[in-house]
Amino acid sequence: MSAPTPRVLLADDHGAIREALRLMLDNHGLEVIGEAADGAVAVRNAAALRPDVVLMDLRMPGTDGVTATREIVTAGSAQVLVLTSFDEDELVEGALRAGAAGFLLKTTDAATLVEAVRRVAAGEGMLDPRVTRRALALIPRSRQVTRGAGELDLLTERERQVLEGMRAGRSNRQISDELGISLATVKTHVSSVLAKLGARSRSHAVAIAAGEA
Repeated sequence: MSAPTPRVLLADDHGAIREALRLMLDNHGLEVIGEAADGAVAVRNAAALRPDVVLMDLRMPGTDGVTATREIVTAGSAQVLVLTSFDEDELVEGALRAGAAGFLLKTTDAATLVEAVRRVAAGEGMLDPRVTRRALALIPRSRQVTRGAGELDLLTERERQVLEGMRAGRSNRQISDELGISLATVKTHVSSVLAKLGARSRSHAVAIAAGEA
């Protein structure tokens, strides 16, 4: 049986961008159920509409995307996939720590965006490598080592293998096939990795692991 169609909420203060995203997602079979022009409206609409994914801009008037991400994730209203630009460095780390499940640049192609929405809706993550490098550069090296060293030691060998798959950008299904374990077991290991690392999302766990490397 095929996975259900992800329901998406668009949060961006530029109407033209929201319209372009809506057309792109509609043309690829995804369902856009609402929009928001600022973070406060995104939080309210996410709570009311319960989308699978909020496609979140970071720079918006009033409540910014980082604050909105934190509130949406904390409330359990939806998963958040951030669309960011290179000039938003100071917000990337905040969004990562706020629990964003993925990061993409606004220059990403339609196929990548659609795949990211589907993966985030399925409880996985999606990171543009360029965003990952910039996010890690924002975190002081001393904080990375202090945050990650002891916690990574808590992982079992199998959990480390699952984490390596996450760092490589593999889906849960791909990790399952590679390691020869069930999909349910992979999901259990992912949950354990996040708990042991104190990570709020897969992307946060990957950042912690990459900072320790």
